[in-house]
Amino acid sequence: MPEQRILVLDPTASDPDAEHRALRGRGAATQVDILGVRAWSVSDPVLLKQLLTSKEVSKDGRAHWPAFAETVTTWPLALWIAVENMFTAYGADHSRLRRMIAPALSARRAAALRDDVEGIVTGILDDLGTLPDGATVDLRERLAYPLPIAVIGKLMGVPSDRRAEFRAVVDNVFATHLTAEEQAANTAALYGLMDGLIQVKRAEPGEDMTSLLIASRDDEGDGSALGDAELRDTLLLMISAGYETTANVIDQALTTLLSDPRQLAHVREGRCTWQDVVEETLRHQPAVKHLPLRYARTDIPLPDGQRIRAGEAILASYAAANRHPDWHPDADRFDATRPGKDHLAFGHGVHFCLGAPLARLEVATALRLFFERFPDARLTTERDALERLPSLISNGHASVPVRLRPAASG
Repeated sequence: MPEQRILVLDPTASDPDAEHRALRGRGAATQVDILGVRAWSVSDPVLLKQLLTSKEVSKDGRAHWPAFAETVTTWPLALWIAVENMFTAYGADHSRLRRMIAPALSARRAAALRDDVEGIVTGILDDLGTLPDGATVDLRERLAYPLPIAVIGKLMGVPSDRRAEFRAVVDNVFATHLTAEEQAANTAALYGLMDGLIQVKRAEPGEDMTSLLIASRDDEGDGSALGDAELRDTLLLMISAGYETTANVIDQALTTLLSDPRQLAHVREGRCTWQDVVEETLRHQPAVKHLPLRYARTDIPLPDGQRIRAGEAILASYAAANRHPDWHPDADRFDATRPGKDHLAFGHGVHFCLGAPLARLEVATALRLFFERFPDARLTTERDALERLPSLISNGHASVPVRLRPAASG
């Protein structure tokens, strides 16, 4: 078949739905340009699941991507491929790193945090309740962000007076409109915060996960403990992934329910649950649109006769795959009562997101308590008019302006 032109992905994500349709229209996989790097975007869920579980596909660019050394010095998204943690690990290294983190993010651990999560949400809503009738509030800023930041801050032991600093630099990690120089400066600032956190927790350890990881790093001598870079990058992974993605799902669920009263009525009238809303949001508007990068270790034949060559990069296009018409009927429509809500929002295979139980708990709790407290809340603009985050990775809005209650009459 004739070779297709490379599709250049929009770094500002001005119209992601149209871009995802274009990806699906080009076949199961197609070559794209992602900020100057060529990769195979995979949008067919069957093929994507196959690649995500294949031992012939790696996340370790140092070992399996010939372009790594050159790319890591010039690419704005260098941090995504250069970190040394389970996100970029392969084989035994990945298993070792995942085993060390898994207990902190298990379903049992998430359930034990239920009261903490409810308390945090209640406090946030109490603050919102002091606003006058008719006031407009940005729910991304006042609910979607502070909840996961507070939860992951508590879990990781990030002091409350430092969380705003962490948020600022983590937000930029997901931004794809910044230059390589701007991202390099942001990475330096981010690592400065990480080193400061490690220093504080090494001097004054607590019961948090950061202290436990440091103790493991300092005490274990059998070669299984975290190296210095692995410790810092593991903390980076847990803090960044622990709040940015959850904030996006809260954002997307709120904007959907506030713009489509029928979906909210389904919950209120018992046709579905809050967890159904969460799962359909994850399917319809996953927190991450595209996740860089993976690498082919051998040639991989594609259904249309093309091949992903050994050493070529692969981009998991989760948002496009979630709405593939062969997977879900009427896939572009949000329906919380949909019988099947399977999705790839948390990945698939050995890299499936460990934080999924906690994220699901946070989103469901935020939705339930918010709509109990503010049943008349309304978006102050059409959903399609909301500004999107300038990111081809992160899937959220710059703000979610909402009127919590009607203006007082008289």
